[in-house]
Amino acid sequence: MKALNWFVILIESRALRSRLLQGIVLLAACWAAWCPVQAQVRADTKLARDLQVSVAARDARQPWVRDIGGERYVKAVVVGSAADPELAELRAAVVAMGGSVHHRYASISALSVTLPAARLRDLAARPDVISISPNRPVARTASLLEQATGAANVRGAGAAGPGVDGSGVGIAVLDSGLDWNHYNLRDAALRDTRVARSVDFTKVGDHLADGGRDWTPGVDASRSLRSSDGTAANAVYEAQLAADRAGRPDAYGHGSHVAGVAAGRGAYQAVDSTGVAPNASLIDVKVLSDNGVGDLSDVLAGIDWVIQHARDLDIRVLNVSLAADSTESYLTDPLCQAVRSASAAGIVVVVAAGNYGQTADGGERYGTISSPGNDPTVITVGSANTKGTAARNDDSVNFFSSRGPTRGAFVDASGVRHVDNLIKPDLVAPGNRIVSVLASGASGATASWSYLPSQYPELSAPFGGAAQPRHQQLMNLSGTSIAAPAVSGAAALMLQANPGLTPPMVKAILQYTAQPIAGANLLQQGAGLLNVDGAVRLARAIRPDLAAAIAAGRIAPGDSLLAPGARLPDAVSTLDGAAVNWSRLVVFGGRHVFSGPGLFTRYHPVYDPRLLWVGGTVQRMELSYWPTAGYGQAASVKRVVSVAASGRRPLVMAGVVLADRAAGRSSLRAASGLFMPTADLAASLAAGAGDLLSQGVVLSEGVVLSEGVVLSEGVVLSEGVVLSEGVVLSEGVVLSEGVVLSEGVVLSEVAAQGEPQ
Repeated sequence: MKALNWFVILIESRALRSRLLQGIVLLAACWAAWCPVQAQVRADTKLARDLQVSVAARDARQPWVRDIGGERYVKAVVVGSAADPELAELRAAVVAMGGSVHHRYASISALSVTLPAARLRDLAARPDVISISPNRPVARTASLLEQATGAANVRGAGAAGPGVDGSGVGIAVLDSGLDWNHYNLRDAALRDTRVARSVDFTKVGDHLADGGRDWTPGVDASRSLRSSDGTAANAVYEAQLAADRAGRPDAYGHGSHVAGVAAGRGAYQAVDSTGVAPNASLIDVKVLSDNGVGDLSDVLAGIDWVIQHARDLDIRVLNVSLAADSTESYLTDPLCQAVRSASAAGIVVVVAAGNYGQTADGGERYGTISSPGNDPTVITVGSANTKGTAARNDDSVNFFSSRGPTRGAFVDASGVRHVDNLIKPDLVAPGNRIVSVLASGASGATASWSYLPSQYPELSAPFGGAAQPRHQQLMNLSGTSIAAPAVSGAAALMLQANPGLTPPMVKAILQYTAQPIAGANLLQQGAGLLNVDGAVRLARAIRPDLAAAIAAGRIAPGDSLLAPGARLPDAVSTLDGAAVNWSRLVVFGGRHVFSGPGLFTRYHPVYDPRLLWVGGTVQRMELSYWPTAGYGQAASVKRVVSVAASGRRPLVMAGVVLADRAAGRSSLRAASGLFMPTADLAASLAAGAGDLLSQGVVLSEGVVLSEGVVLSEGVVLSEGVVLSEGVVLSEGVVLSEGVVLSEGVVLSEVAAQGEPQ
């Protein structure tokens, strides 16, 4: 009571009351000043770093920035809360802020927008906004092939089963278009094309979707591939997407070459350029322009389309031989989110690692994996040099092939930056001077050749140059974008042999059966060099109902993975007459290396494509579908993929070997950990090294596992990839625009035109 009486006396004193009120006002003012600062800090964490830098720059140098009438505008991709699939309130907010909405995506909860730069933080401050990324440019990152990859071993029927050639499997090629006239992309009779569908997303980009009003504020032109009630296809939109086959469907020439590597049929001519899966169907998804570049927004729309047409076009594999220079974590990068959605929907996504493994002065550069190769769910492919032979004992990893670990990062609400540091690439495949399709126009005449062979005639010179027969012309290219389709073709063969494989199972098999290249470490080659023979044989040993059993919840952790009466094949292949040992290595959780036959004898929940485990966190991706009313197959058409934290669950069961401790701490000088040669690690594990797990791996919320990736002395990491090197034509020789032609000599621009240096 005495304390209360004193308080009453104090507040009744005019002077003290005045001071007390002043203090309260001051505190309120401080709070009012502090709250917006904190809100701005939280908003800034949602803005990609390269977007913030470009907005603050004096000049509008990036293609996603433009100054109009004294005001700066940006083109961006806004990832919103999946609670509202239509993002109606968010779309209205963008327009109210003086912006425009160009596209609403189905595979991820996101919008493509144009917005005044001054309103970016206001938009980011909204609770229904997860992240905002710039509409970054994307670009191309870039038989003997059958013998070098082991595909020749699986063509005819043998002890391993009937021959496989990709029949019944669709490969979607997200690129610069496909020359559907070329003989390599035709059927066995060389009459009808195997390009089942061609769509062109460069025709429905931002400005065309807005009726030509590019950079015009106040417009909501977002659309979906379905009508508003989901009962029928948006026929108008599909008609707009239809690609023009009358002229040059691939005026750049990259996509056709990529398609030929994956599924070309080239045995009809002297230089056999047959690809890995020569009877697979091809789906042409053009997202790159006639000069080989494109917008992130168009690529996202293309992935949307692939996911929604996977069922009716039998699309099981998506090849992404392009890259975006992203500083973002896989968690927020829109391109990563889109390919992750495709993987969750059951599509095997194969991505080029990038061509940024070498500095201008010839030094090795780690941490250069580009987006979306930095996503943990996709199969990221580096490039190997076969030295022009089918023998594998002299193969090496190309200098230009991007190295891991991934360096995307996010900033948490406290301002702390977290780097992903995931083990990549997953494996490597032949990617140096690979012979494949030379694209041309409908006439096939030399004058109608695509940009690459026209600009660099030396690409076609070894095959007769301009004298080659029409629609049969060949050229060679190099790069990880040429290596990736070899793996896409391998995935198609595996899925023909066993249609029940899930995307993570395909990835695990490809890594486990890969052959480690001598002297190269995990960050240079992943598990090793593509081995199609081993991959198909192991795929056949797995139960054929795996995907259906997982989707229906009919398989439990620890259940048998083997097909009835099957056993695991020996972990060795005979390629070109030589015994090739498998790596027997698989990366799970983004940062952990596992080994042992137990990976494929018992079911491990990591083979569920809806499960995302990285480091100490695990999330579950859930698919929603269009309403079934009025559309017979609507239940098979994916609409939105949402992500939620997952509680305690088993990830990897007992009976497998954890290799982290056997590899040791990562040290470049000591050649240990991630810098330990993959072949040495594989050999030590085969000899009994590693920790045999007796209880498996169980992750519960809040429990952080050992991170597995610890970098130490002597490592120089790239902090942001620069898209500057253009197309790789072969290893070692660089033109002024960064186009690599051949091995060992650096040419000036004059020398590139044929004059001596």
